[in-house]
Amino acid sequence: MTATTEQDTVQSRLPDPSPFFPDMTTLAAAMNKTVRNGSIPSSTIALVQLRGGQIVGSTYHTVMQTKLMRAAGETQERIAALPSWRDAPYFTEPERAALELVEAVLVPNPLGERVPDELYIRVSGHYDEKELWTLTMAIAQICFFIPVGLIAKPIPGAPLGRNYSS
Repeated sequence: MTATTEQDTVQSRLPDPSPFFPDMTTLAAAMNKTVRNGSIPSSTIALVQLRGGQIVGSTYHTVMQTKLMRAAGETQERIAALPSWRDAPYFTEPERAALELVEAVLVPNPLGERVPDELYIRVSGHYDEKELWTLTMAIAQICFFIPVGLIAKPIPGAPLGRNYSS
């Protein structure tokens, strides 16, 4: 069986949730509006959300975020280097701070707090209060949808209306 044939036969575990939760579309739109308020670059939001999908191992999120980033003109080097962002030359200091923050939120710290004061201070050196809230909401947005990607397993790369089983 070819990869294309396998992709064509992939189905999500669960059907589209919108018939069960009609307000979900409104909620998702409100979250998107909140996160995309213009206070931080959309490229930073995309990097943070792609990194979140990578950390939790969600093929759905990594494919979707990568597709969105390419459509927005993001370079292949930055997308490919994201898993090794700490030593990759493609990221700004504010982006590095944002990536460190999403990793702190999503990866347990066996030595203490996930977001210690030192990290908060470092991140707040790059972002004002509104920007920090926007970054926090961008992380919250991907965290809201992570269970959808991991439990329902929508079809990676499928158009939004067709990424759930019938």
